[in-house]
Amino acid sequence: MSEEQCSTTERAIWEAQPHALAGTAVAAIEQAYGASSVQLLLADYRLDFLIPLVSERPAFRMDGTPAGRAFAAQEAVLRPPREGKTWDIHLPLAVLGDRSGVLTVSLPDEPDAATRQELWDIAVVLSRALKIADAGTDFYRRARRRSRLTLAAEIQWELLPGRSRVCDEYHLAGQLEPAYSIWGDNFDWSAAADHLNVSVTNGMGRGAEAALLTELTVSALRNARRSGADLVDQATLANETLYNLHHGQRHVSTLLLRFDLPTGHVAVIDAGSPKIFRMRGTSVEPVEMEAQLPLGMFEDTQYTEQEFTVEPGDRLVIFSDGFHAAANPRGETYGVSALAAALRQTRLQNPSEAVRTLTRGLLDYHGGAELADDAVVLCLDWTGRPEDDRSQQ
Repeated sequence: MSEEQCSTTERAIWEAQPHALAGTAVAAIEQAYGASSVQLLLADYRLDFLIPLVSERPAFRMDGTPAGRAFAAQEAVLRPPREGKTWDIHLPLAVLGDRSGVLTVSLPDEPDAATRQELWDIAVVLSRALKIADAGTDFYRRARRRSRLTLAAEIQWELLPGRSRVCDEYHLAGQLEPAYSIWGDNFDWSAAADHLNVSVTNGMGRGAEAALLTELTVSALRNARRSGADLVDQATLANETLYNLHHGQRHVSTLLLRFDLPTGHVAVIDAGSPKIFRMRGTSVEPVEMEAQLPLGMFEDTQYTEQEFTVEPGDRLVIFSDGFHAAANPRGETYGVSALAAALRQTRLQNPSEAVRTLTRGLLDYHGGAELADDAVVLCLDWTGRPEDDRSQQ
């Protein structure tokens, strides 16, 4: 495979119309590499199944499959032929850690190192092209849903900045459950050169009313943040916005955090029910903050920042009350001890896989029954900034 042919494949991907991108990519890769088949697989909203595009093949559970391993580890997985069949190479599709699926290419012969690298590069280009195309068509959103999303869930998923982000200082990932009928819980983040803003929000009520309340809250927080406001002013503006509209009848539990990347200093406003747990080594402990009033409850609430510090190697996990206060069909609460055990069991997984395992554990705890309340989990692994980089700030 020549560099010119690889560039031709990438150019075909970039020039494809959003709705035609999947088919164009499959055809271009098949032609360039003589592949017997190319599968473009998207993860469903629950991150449980991989769904083939441009194929009659049914969706399949990713766990225990080569494609699933590529998705989980974010590494290429090469599968040798079985019974004289093809060599399959499975390549993760992700942009800055935000995972979308897997590209599987079936070849008649074992790919050499150069071919594997070219296919990896094409998968990177395809990941970015899919990210852009997703904003211009409903094709990929429709493909990802294994059942109909409620209106509230549609609102909540559209609010998200993504489901994961990886950079030098941290790896951040989150998940919403029930994935297809979430109503009031959400998370948000915004990255900058020297800081990271994170919020977890739980709108009061159920259905579309709760989703709209959360949407208004997140929009107010973003509006203040993008105007240069600090955490106190963000909370104050959102509180005033909600109170002026609902006069204290509806409120929103919110946790706001601002991480200083050079130092690991974290400013916090705890205005509600989301809880923070910190893992340092094998120790798991809650990060206790002074509780303040939820947003929108009273017109003149005064919010104050609190603080703590994260160290390289720390893991923070944030749960909404639908997670830490969840009860199974027998009425038994999930509880802090069960959460601590689940956190220890997922310690060696990266945050993206940890949130997937934690939400699966929550669903298992409910015995397959629909969750009685929304649940959000957000996981952050803190790498921090090297000392020599800090000195140049």
